[in-house]
Amino acid sequence: MNANQTSNARGWTVVLAGTGINLALGILYTWSIFKGAISESIQAGGAGAFNWNMASINDPYAVCCLMFAFSMIIAGKLQDALGPRITAIIGGLMVGIGFVLVSQSTNYWAWILGFGVLAGMGIGFGYSAATPPALKWFPPAKTGLIAGIVVSGFGLASVYIAPLANYMLTVAGLQKSMMIFGIAFAIVVSLLALLLSNPPAGYVAGGAPKPGAAQKAADSPELSPKQMLSSGKFYTLWLAYFIGAGAGLMVIGSAKGMAAASLGEMAFLVVAIMAVGNAAGRLVAGVVSDKIGRANTLIIMLVFQASLMFAAIPVLGGQGNPVLVTLLVTFLVFNYGTNLALFPAFTKDFFGMKNFGMNYGILFSAWGIGAFVLVRVAEMLKVQTGGYTASFAAAGIMLLVGAMMSLSLRTKKVAAEAHVTVGAESSAIMEEEFEEQELATQKTNR
Repeated sequence: MNANQTSNARGWTVVLAGTGINLALGILYTWSIFKGAISESIQAGGAGAFNWNMASINDPYAVCCLMFAFSMIIAGKLQDALGPRITAIIGGLMVGIGFVLVSQSTNYWAWILGFGVLAGMGIGFGYSAATPPALKWFPPAKTGLIAGIVVSGFGLASVYIAPLANYMLTVAGLQKSMMIFGIAFAIVVSLLALLLSNPPAGYVAGGAPKPGAAQKAADSPELSPKQMLSSGKFYTLWLAYFIGAGAGLMVIGSAKGMAAASLGEMAFLVVAIMAVGNAAGRLVAGVVSDKIGRANTLIIMLVFQASLMFAAIPVLGGQGNPVLVTLLVTFLVFNYGTNLALFPAFTKDFFGMKNFGMNYGILFSAWGIGAFVLVRVAEMLKVQTGGYTASFAAAGIMLLVGAMMSLSLRTKKVAAEAHVTVGAESSAIMEEEFEEQELATQKTNR
């Protein structure tokens, strides 16, 4: 086996390890199941029961999402400095400790600290360490594919975690289940983290560099976080991410409930269907963006998502057809998932790999703020109007605005190719003139 084959095998090992870590991190999606168990305990009352205000039952999850988003900045800096292995192990241990903590208490603040703060930060640390090393092993032509594969694990996680959590709650109860999940999470993530590594110094993705590759690498942007924050592209990306992820999240929760209602006894299929759609969106967007460009893919997905939002108003407005509702929800989640593959790829393309961890962590704050702000907006609109129509309409309009903004992210390939062609022709002409001068000089000397 030659060195290139060995490197390729090592790269795919890192990709699979990162995907496995994200499959474990997807335990975040089990909150709806834990929430149901907590709600039943509150209603049942008695000794050892949860004694929370029902209005605050989602607070640990909301805090978890915020901590997940903002810990990505710290974790990204750590990943850039110390590497992905240590960062992922810290993340696995933090989530494990958080779950063990909540397994010992029904106290509201213990759950805020354990599930919200510790687990949220741990998920951020693990998530931030999974994608960067995988991208470094592969050439730019595969950036979207690799990012899509790694992050698809997070979206696909609820396919196995949801039924597993349901089974464990039935067999062991909530507290013991949290203990088992915490210990298992810490072990699995830590072991997979040992397989993560960055390429050695001087490594060239795809084998030996082609003529001119050194100059191309030198011309590639490697922006520091400060330089990135001075770039107009960053703010366009941030707002597009805020809209794309936030608008999807603000309706996914309600759409899921409506779909479950229309499917009746088959409601358990909704979780798996949404998970498959979420994962597929990440993978498909990654592959397509390698072919037609990130910006073009993003614009298509935002417009498609806007169309689905407007279509959701009549379809989900009442007891809709189960097949139509299922297809609509699947594509809504599919489009939401595309964001999680496109924006890491955008970060690498525009700002480079040197500070990728922290740069993407800063950009990822758009996901957390979008989820927090727009989900609350959706709830406010629901209270004021008594339905979801206003939420879907607002999301659709925002997505169209995001698509128009994203037009500025398109690169001028034609101009760039023309510049390269002219440059190559000029170089050839100069070489010919130089050779003619050399011949003339030789004849004179004779």
